[in-house]
Amino acid sequence: VLSHNLCTVLNVPHDPVALEEHFRDDDEGPVSNQGYMPYLNKFILEKVQGNFDKVEFNRMCWTLCAKKNLSKSPLLISDEDAFKVWVIFNFLSEDKYPLIIVPEEIEYLLKKITEAMGAGWQQEQFDHYKIALNTSREGLSAWELIDLIGSGQFSKGMDRQTVSMAINEVFNELILDVLKQGYMLKKGHKRKNWMERWFVLKPNIISYYVSEDLKDKKGDIILDGNCCVEALPDKDGKKCLFLIKCLDKTFEISASDKKKKQEWIQAIQSTVSLLRAGSAPPHKEARQKRKELRQKLLAEQEELERQMRELQAANENKQKELETVRKQLEAAAARAAEEEKKRLQTQVELQDRFSLELEREKMVRQKMEEQVAQKSSELEQYLQRVRELEEMYKQLQEALEDEKQARQDEETVRKLQARLLEEETAKRAELEKWHLQQQQTIQMTEAEKQELENQRMMKEQALQVAMEQLKQLELERKEALEQYEEVKKKLETAANNTKSWKDKVAHHEGLIRLIEPGSKNPHLITNWGPAAFTEAELEQRQRSWKGKKATSE
Repeated sequence: VLSHNLCTVLNVPHDPVALEEHFRDDDEGPVSNQGYMPYLNKFILEKVQGNFDKVEFNRMCWTLCAKKNLSKSPLLISDEDAFKVWVIFNFLSEDKYPLIIVPEEIEYLLKKITEAMGAGWQQEQFDHYKIALNTSREGLSAWELIDLIGSGQFSKGMDRQTVSMAINEVFNELILDVLKQGYMLKKGHKRKNWMERWFVLKPNIISYYVSEDLKDKKGDIILDGNCCVEALPDKDGKKCLFLIKCLDKTFEISASDKKKKQEWIQAIQSTVSLLRAGSAPPHKEARQKRKELRQKLLAEQEELERQMRELQAANENKQKELETVRKQLEAAAARAAEEEKKRLQTQVELQDRFSLELEREKMVRQKMEEQVAQKSSELEQYLQRVRELEEMYKQLQEALEDEKQARQDEETVRKLQARLLEEETAKRAELEKWHLQQQQTIQMTEAEKQELENQRMMKEQALQVAMEQLKQLELERKEALEQYEEVKKKLETAANNTKSWKDKVAHHEGLIRLIEPGSKNPHLITNWGPAAFTEAELEQRQRSWKGKKATSE
């Protein structure tokens, strides 16, 4: 029934045979949404040409889901108004499942309804509601939106009829693409009389009816890029005239006042301009721009979050690097202090040795003064020793300079190590990116593995059914064997009973033969089954018949 109604509403030929063939093997109970979707996509939605009544299609979908999801609490709007709000929700919702309408689109819809009611928009009240909404969820479902509008939270002081008219006006604009509508006088083409008609302006056509209930349609004015509209002076007692020129016809129309005339002229000119530019209706173009703006803001926000994460990761890496450098500097300072301590200790030891040597030399000098003449050679040796000590002191100074240079080289090596650590961090990030790609590939492999597992389970179920059938056949075979044994026993009994008179009819064996169990030798096959004689027995009987025939002749 569902498939037939869908095909009827969408103007698609219904094929009951295809439906039966598609669900022929599915006898395990009701069909789920996932089980019905392949048939819906292949045999119905792929055949839709777009030449169907979208309002009737929406009404059918509303009939399927409204009873289950619509709130049971009393609302300030009728079921028809709730249906129109539901259709508007489907137009304004985001293109992802489950469908929701974001706060920006909620604000746009409530503003349109408020303007249609002629009331003032309460921005502060909606800001409070938006803050409360953003803290709990991203948007509203269709049924929550119906509850919001039906609760009267943003239409306080308005009666049900005003709210209903406002919803109907917004529905006509957003869903039915009604850009403008109202009563005007139209001049006939044949009788040249003036008749009041209800005009409805859409993106490519102006339709006019007898009244605003749209039941009796009188004609259409087809609009294209070649159409134009011009204001006309008052004539024949008619005021506020304007002219619509098309390729094949012109239409003279009289508005109720100058304001209405100007509004209709501007609306028709704007529609023709959009047709020339190939643009969508204003509300659809505005919706697309709002959607693109939200997507752009979302992309910028995601990019900002990504940059913040990268900066945070870089900051953490810098902190780790600084901590590592600080520890290295502390270790280097400790080593330098230890080396400085050793150097000072060495210098003190050298000074002590030098002092001892000087004391010793003084004593020797005193002895040498006492024995100048005798110890002149020893004095020369002493002076030579002093020069050697001075040379050693210079060498120690050079060693200290070499140590400073080595410390500077160590600092250069430390900087090189820091740069290598940065490169290693970049390599690690690249490896993590490859790891994520491998994880995604593994996940895809897991999905394929799950699908193979499902196929294996189905084959095992089919094997189980086949095993049960095999067991049933085995039971039937055993019963057939038992019946065969019983028949065999009966045949043996009948053979024993016929042995006593078998000799009496031996000379008539050419005409009749008793039924008895056959031999194990190969048997002849006749049209009625296995023969009663073997081939050897048949030859013997033929020779006997021929002998008897010859004797009688």
